[in-house]
Amino acid sequence: MWSAIRQWFDPHELREVGSTPDYRFSLANERTFLAWLRTGLALIAGGLGVAQFLPRMPVQHLREALAAALLLLGAVVAVRAVDHWARTERAIRLGEELPVSRFPAVLALVVGLGAVVLIVLLLATGGPGR
Repeated sequence: MWSAIRQWFDPHELREVGSTPDYRFSLANERTFLAWLRTGLALIAGGLGVAQFLPRMPVQHLREALAAALLLLGAVVAVRAVDHWARTERAIRLGEELPVSRFPAVLALVVGLGAVVLIVLLLATGGPGR
């Protein structure tokens, strides 16, 4: 695990693996990394928005729990993005199959579940204008 984390901060070590790939593949991997990072930042912004702008909920501390969940999810997505970038870059350099992950499906389910919870709460409370 520490060697994987070390690769995040030492790209020279990653360059010593395998051969130099077609730059288009490395750049596509980097674009995917940046897309994941944007997703993480959007989740963090959503968490801050929930904490600041969502009205009081009928369930005590639910607003804070939703904000904390979004902030934590944003942090997990950001860390996962760099790990996936490093594993994908290594696979590209070695000519191996690209790493697969259940993370996108899990993230989609968590975000969808969060949206359903918010819809139920808005319908139960009559919305923010009540």
